[in-house]
Amino acid sequence: MPKTDKGANVLLGICGGGGFSREVLPVAREFLSTFSQANAEKNRIVFVENNPLENALNDMPVVSEDEFFSLSCAERYFNIAIADSVIRENVALDFIKRGATPLSIHAPNSLTYDCIEIGEGAIICANSIITSNVRIGRFFHSNFFSYVAHDCVIGDFVTFAPRVTCNGNVHIGDHAYIGAAATVKQGTPDKPLIIGEGAIIGMGAVVTKDVPAFTTVIGNPAKPLVKNRNSAVWIIFGLWRRYGFGWAQRKRGRAEALPLKKY
Repeated sequence: MPKTDKGANVLLGICGGGGFSREVLPVAREFLSTFSQANAEKNRIVFVENNPLENALNDMPVVSEDEFFSLSCAERYFNIAIADSVIRENVALDFIKRGATPLSIHAPNSLTYDCIEIGEGAIICANSIITSNVRIGRFFHSNFFSYVAHDCVIGDFVTFAPRVTCNGNVHIGDHAYIGAAATVKQGTPDKPLIIGEGAIIGMGAVVTKDVPAFTTVIGNPAKPLVKNRNSAVWIIFGLWRRYGFGWAQRKRGRAEALPLKKY
């Protein structure tokens, strides 16, 4: 398999080479065929990694960032299939500054209802449902079978693992992570349930009340995870949550505010 593809009509780079990137590939392939039908045979998809260790994944080329930006194409798009939200933000900042355009990827069998706004760079996986009057920020990940109900407001770089159930009138801050099969109780129009910025909701947790920013909760009902914040392990964990590793080591600035785009 060649390391690079040249002369593409539309070039889409999927940032990251982990399991989620490979899961997103078939969805991206199908979505790209409908997104750009003119000269569709010349559309190209590549995986983009900071330091590629192999030339191909699942029969698709793996290229470095510099190689991605050197490839010839009429239109250059990217998406970021990386769970770490801090890395996701830093990659987005880099790629936008270098002239690539974020492309949201929606599985054909995902459902989006009336009066919703979804920011650029989203990944909406198979069997996800986003119902009416929902506002979602940039680079949102909705993994398989996740559900967002009416009147929710979700920030930038939020991650829903598979089978998350987020009921109506819930507000979620930037960089929150909602674990697999977690359930968030419905709020009300005058008192929405709030999950703060950078909060982590554990796998299978049932959230029945507000979660403060940068707090990890687990269990049913969800309660804060007790930990010794003076231990070296948690100091390192805090630094990781703040700065991330890999791509995030290169850039500390946060992505510039960009307007939401209706899907």
